[in-house]
Amino acid sequence: MIELANAAYSYGGGDILTELNLRLAPGSFHFLTGPSGAGKTTLLRLCYMELLPSAGQVNIFDTDVRSMNRDQVATTRRRIGVVHQDCKFLDHLTLAENIALPLDVSGRDSEAEMGNLNDLLSWVGLAGQANSLPPQLSGGERQRAALARAVIMSPDVIIADEPTGNIDWEMALRLLQLLVELNKMGKTILIATHDLNLIRTAKSQTTTRVLRIHNRRLQLAGADL
Repeated sequence: MIELANAAYSYGGGDILTELNLRLAPGSFHFLTGPSGAGKTTLLRLCYMELLPSAGQVNIFDTDVRSMNRDQVATTRRRIGVVHQDCKFLDHLTLAENIALPLDVSGRDSEAEMGNLNDLLSWVGLAGQANSLPPQLSGGERQRAALARAVIMSPDVIIADEPTGNIDWEMALRLLQLLVELNKMGKTILIATHDLNLIRTAKSQTTTRVLRIHNRRLQLAGADL
């Protein structure tokens, strides 16, 4: 689904990441770890085509990202749901309207999708907040709303950047459970995190692979995690 072959990314004349080799197979569950500033977000951005590699190759659904035109990139991105670290919403729109935005942008009729939207709100435990504005939500509610927005288009891959970094442990476990459920439905999951307890908990529930960025390179993490 997503494959990096000797990929690298440079900025300002210096290498941020180099010799990246990664294959996200259908239905796999990966964690990405590493210290702050190691390049985790940069690697994720390569995986959802916000950045292009400065060397090597990145294939998304068997297509080299460099060969895609703007329309192909837009269409391919609909198959990848992204939960950003900062969880930005439009404060003048209700929670339900924010979650439905990807439908509107893609040209799908959000009114016709109302049943699916309501089911999704219930699944993430936010049915009672459908008409709330984003500033009225707690941190945990915003993170679950961000996950709902990421999966509203029924993507094949979900990429999450530190999704539990700003919420308490109880809410982190709830969010993790939602991601595990998605994985059991056949979705490919890639999560960047520095929370080793989260990784250990996930490993007790599903088959996971843990990768670490070290010295600008990607390596398989030890079994002690």
